[in-house]
Amino acid sequence: MLDKYNPSDIETKHYQNWEKLGYFQPDMSQANPQNSFSIQLPPPNVTGTLHMGHAFNQTIMDGLTRYYRMAGKQTCWIPGTDHAGIATQIVVERQLAEQNLSRHDLGREAFLEKVWQWKEQSGGTITQQMRRVGCSADWSREYFTMDAPRAEIVTQVFVKLYNQGLIYRGKRLVNWDPVLGTAVSDLEVENVESDGSMWHIRYPLADMPSESVIVATTRPETLLGDVAVAVNPTDERYQHLIGKSLILPLTGRTIPVIADDYVDSEFGTGCVKITPAHDFNDYEVGKRHDTALINVLSLDAKILATAEVYDYRSNVLESFRLPEQYAGLDRFAARKQIVADLAEQGLLADTKPHKLMTPKGDRTGSVIEPMLTNQWFVNMHATPNGGEPASEFKGMSLAQKAKHATDSGAVKFIPENWINTYNQWMNNLQDWCISRQLWWGHQIPAWYDESGNIYVAATEEEAQQQAGSLKLTRDEDVLDTWFSSALVPFSTLGWRDGEPETAELQAFLPSNVLVTGYEIIFFWVARMIMMTTHIVGKVPFHDVYIHGIVRDHEGKKMSKSEGNVIDPVDLIDGIDLDNLLIKRTTGLRKPETAPQIKEATKKLFPEGIPAMGADALRFTMASYASLGRSVNFDFKRAEGYRNFCNKIWNATNFVLMNTEDKDCGYGAHATEPRAYSFPDQWIIGRVNQVEEQVAKAYESYRFDLAAELLYSFIWNDYCDWYLELAKVQLQTGCASRQRATRHTLLRVLEVSLRLLHPIMPFITEELWQVIAPMCDRKVADSIMNAPFPIADLSFVEQGAFDKMTALQDLIGAVRNLRGEMGIAPSVKAPLFVESADDLADYLKYLPMMARLTEATQVATLPESEDAPVAVCNGARLMLKVEVDKAAETARLNKEAEKLNKALDKLNAKLSKAGYVDKAPAHLVEKDKAELADLQEKMAKIQVALDKLK
Repeated sequence: MLDKYNPSDIETKHYQNWEKLGYFQPDMSQANPQNSFSIQLPPPNVTGTLHMGHAFNQTIMDGLTRYYRMAGKQTCWIPGTDHAGIATQIVVERQLAEQNLSRHDLGREAFLEKVWQWKEQSGGTITQQMRRVGCSADWSREYFTMDAPRAEIVTQVFVKLYNQGLIYRGKRLVNWDPVLGTAVSDLEVENVESDGSMWHIRYPLADMPSESVIVATTRPETLLGDVAVAVNPTDERYQHLIGKSLILPLTGRTIPVIADDYVDSEFGTGCVKITPAHDFNDYEVGKRHDTALINVLSLDAKILATAEVYDYRSNVLESFRLPEQYAGLDRFAARKQIVADLAEQGLLADTKPHKLMTPKGDRTGSVIEPMLTNQWFVNMHATPNGGEPASEFKGMSLAQKAKHATDSGAVKFIPENWINTYNQWMNNLQDWCISRQLWWGHQIPAWYDESGNIYVAATEEEAQQQAGSLKLTRDEDVLDTWFSSALVPFSTLGWRDGEPETAELQAFLPSNVLVTGYEIIFFWVARMIMMTTHIVGKVPFHDVYIHGIVRDHEGKKMSKSEGNVIDPVDLIDGIDLDNLLIKRTTGLRKPETAPQIKEATKKLFPEGIPAMGADALRFTMASYASLGRSVNFDFKRAEGYRNFCNKIWNATNFVLMNTEDKDCGYGAHATEPRAYSFPDQWIIGRVNQVEEQVAKAYESYRFDLAAELLYSFIWNDYCDWYLELAKVQLQTGCASRQRATRHTLLRVLEVSLRLLHPIMPFITEELWQVIAPMCDRKVADSIMNAPFPIADLSFVEQGAFDKMTALQDLIGAVRNLRGEMGIAPSVKAPLFVESADDLADYLKYLPMMARLTEATQVATLPESEDAPVAVCNGARLMLKVEVDKAAETARLNKEAEKLNKALDKLNAKLSKAGYVDKAPAHLVEKDKAELADLQEKMAKIQVALDKLK
């Protein structure tokens, strides 16, 4: 017998044992490309904690790893964390700010020491949480993108790409966060809809100042850096102005009118100011027309006193003074002053409200500024000048390599429609800005002499050798976090430039699959393909499985401010409301949102979150793993799968009660006869069908189908049907029939546990340790090392399936008959069956399955005025029961009265003015479903009352 099911008791015990005994590690003496399964964990930020997206992603990855481990592969799931340059630096700088210090007070070296101290103390939170979810990653291979091996490889790759002509330094337009003081990637920019204005400004003609064109803009402060006004070449309104000069308001400079197809004649006035140093689209227009680039903002987004002027080859052109009244003003203060001055000079034609998408830094919330700065770039389209490994990718640019990998089918996207997203980006690929103006990260291995000449080398000593006696200063910038992340397919497997392939590289590269979200297809997936094909000559992975994004039950994005975030560990362990409120309102970026978060939390979780256990959480996630774009997490579904765990536990208890210390056809009794009934044959056939279907589901990344198949088979076929039929066989069967029944109970349960293990590792391990020895299957000391079941469809007996269908039809017909007659579950009645066929094989199961005193086959049904007759597969069925009409009528009337009260209350709620339109949709649907259920119950009671009359 088992104790009561308690997930927390078994999870810690088994995980610690698995990790201690090295079960997650491959046997390298057996590893080869044909016998290996490998997968890379998308490295979470070292600053992060587990969220529902991680739990979803990692359930799939661990499920795959466990499945292929059981299928006999040498599995290598490589975990690691990303140093998260911006996020980590912010965390440590905030800690310093509490002491009234800044990183500049400490200096670079001392600041980096503080960061490493923080990492050692707090940087392992998320990997410990992964263990709670049951991730069977090879922790002996855990990496950190700033550890010594990765740092060495990052430097080697940077130097290699530079020497191949694929990395260069230049002045280009980038996303700039004025608060952080660094360039940021597109992924770190959120476009937020906001209320703004569209200002219509007059630009007078130079040769006729009384005439002007009107330019519409949302950013009047940048007009100080205008180089032209563009019109569409087909716009008849302005064709006569093309080539003419305009007077730039407030500056006295003249700028030309140019023609460009970029301009939408229908938008605004059809005249667009071109400011290439402060707008990405304008940058491309200016490049086509070879204009100057005029920067008017400092790095902290204030108006400069003197404009910085460049050409597109980064040459410095002659600068000029900007209007002194704006010098030093913040960009938004300058905007107000410029608008006021335009109005005063009669140059402001109109101001209109305008909705616009404002780019904001996801870390600081500051408005991102397109900024012209010196940065390091990877050239996406240049051909390398040698130094490539021999492969089919040799001689291609990085962009061509990434495209060839997918075009050739070497890398496939699942679902395959995501290749369109990938190609859309690849077909518009820009050079990659890889430098960041931070201190935390891989410092760029480049040095400058006093003349600005660049020396790139693996070490300062090598750079000094290149420079001779010249004094060198190292570049202060660090590399974009995505640069080091792009190298993980090979940097985690022992690659070193110029050295032979390691056994790990031979066995585990390419990995089998990358499991990730669609939002980083560009930033990580594509760049891993580029870097791995270029540096190693192999694709990094064969399949890219793109999963959906986890949202709340209403389809809203999970966010702290909405109060709808669920911590997976809270779902596993449970948490009361008071502690949940404290947790959600501690350390808020905006403390003023605390009341809103508290109210939302109380509404969603009025009693806190009950403990579900890791297995129920994982099964919930697996059930959502379809090929869709988003997942609406329903808390009730997780509760349902916690019940599923209880069902499996209780079923195992039943099996043990009826098999322990008994003849089960194993061991010493293995050769004794076993008389299998058709229910035995049916359940054995079903489990073999499920073995085949579940294996296909795992291999095609359809964890939702695997979960559905396993849930239906275990709950319905095995527990609700076979266990009940087995009770009859154990009570009434001969010795060989009982032996066959016990054998089947154990056999099917043991196989089911192995089928279920990739999704539910903890409960299956606990129960398998008890069941497996009874089945002579103690061939492994852990279920994870036991073989995955292999289907043998020769066990599928069609005759047994047909007989089982007939039995289920009979039982269903009797149950329906009971319902029609209003027979209470506690009342047993005799059943008479009239049929030309011999139904003896079926009738013995009916008393227990349909709560009968007996089931008798007769030549003719007895006469009765009250008892209705049901027909099932040619047989006529009659329940003979004496009904106390008065008592039954009173009972039904009482039940009808209760239902009427509930119906009146629900109808009043739904008919209340505005409720259906204003209440959350899921609550309205719930009420409507409850109403339909009550109406159905009421109709059945009315039928029963009519019969009694």
